[in-house]
Amino acid sequence: MQPFGRRVLLALLLVLLSPTLLVDSAHGKRDTKPPIRVGILHSFTGTIAISERSVVDAELLAIKEINEAGGVLGRRVEPVQADGRSDPAVFARRADRLLARDRVPVIFGCWTSASRRSVVPVVEHREGLLFYPVQYEGVEQSDNVVYLGAAPNQQIIPAAEWFFDNRGPRFFLVGSDYVFPRVANAVIKDALAGLGGKVVGEAYRRLGSQDMAAVVRQIKRSKPDVILNTLNGDSNVPFFRELRKAGVDPNRTPVVSTSIAEDEVRHLDPGTLAGNYAVWNYFQSVDTPANRRFVAAFKRAYGRDRVTDDPIEAGYTGVHLWARAAEAAGTTDPAAVRAAARGLRFAAPEGQVWLDERNQHLWKPVRIGKLRRDGGFDVVWESEGVVHPVPYPPYRTPSSWRALLTRLYEGWGGQWAAP
Repeated sequence: MQPFGRRVLLALLLVLLSPTLLVDSAHGKRDTKPPIRVGILHSFTGTIAISERSVVDAELLAIKEINEAGGVLGRRVEPVQADGRSDPAVFARRADRLLARDRVPVIFGCWTSASRRSVVPVVEHREGLLFYPVQYEGVEQSDNVVYLGAAPNQQIIPAAEWFFDNRGPRFFLVGSDYVFPRVANAVIKDALAGLGGKVVGEAYRRLGSQDMAAVVRQIKRSKPDVILNTLNGDSNVPFFRELRKAGVDPNRTPVVSTSIAEDEVRHLDPGTLAGNYAVWNYFQSVDTPANRRFVAAFKRAYGRDRVTDDPIEAGYTGVHLWARAAEAAGTTDPAAVRAAARGLRFAAPEGQVWLDERNQHLWKPVRIGKLRRDGGFDVVWESEGVVHPVPYPPYRTPSSWRALLTRLYEGWGGQWAAP
């Protein structure tokens, strides 16, 4: 072989074998920058997987869109996925591993408040950042968390007020036995007391419980005007099945859910559930240009039978907000990203949102939807504009709310759910 031919062959081999040489497909340029690894921490197994898997899909879709647009700070974003297994203790261990071993600058994840409250001390200790995509009970504010879902005044308080005004004063509260339903129902009871309403019954079941017959018998005896449902995960399947068997008619006694949306309805029977309600900030039927693009992209990626809903949209929005904040900060350092994110505005599928500069919760619209027979929701009421987030409901002092949390935590043996 001639010297020239050997030089050409050597050059080709160096190109093919180089471990760091990348091609930027969006711009056709060679790039040697390493990817930015980000954590995706959700339940792929267990009782909450019914809800969390689709949030993962939305977060991965947002990462794909960001990469196709050139990445973040000129680098590809690479997801590192971890299964919380519907167990708060597992969530905490997986979060620690993502931050300490995988060195991710941000985690997108959690669903239940039990999992979030278990992860918060980890991200605070590791000086990481969690983007949390689900509505919650409030009574929390951490510099290391961006709260993408509704605070109490953006979901459960408007629900109590609207249904008191439109369906009657007698409420039955049913929920999973962990921190979100317990605190959320304390907020609802305070709100109803101020309105002159009455809680005629209250029942809790452990996460994942499939035994709902006794709860439904209690509901029938109580004769409420409204059933306010804070059950999470697949416990909703037997709950609605027992309601149907017992002849509970949503036209007379509607169920108002705070953790069931379009994606969960796919696993139920929407034809027999039609007429019940959900309270969220987003429904797939929201008519905005950003939402039409989002729904179309989600269905292209995952199938025409797939649906979007509030936590799915919030997960998607959170990834884009983080990317914009990192670009504005010029770094992925969590402290710098937090500072850049405060006050950041984004045309999300639900509408224009922005991050409060003091408490790191989103300003959001509030909507009440009525379930159709095809599994979609018709919006029957929405706030006039975006609602500012209030993490600590005004009915009690912050110290009183924290004392309630302490009693629950200690009563459950040092965890955030009934053992």
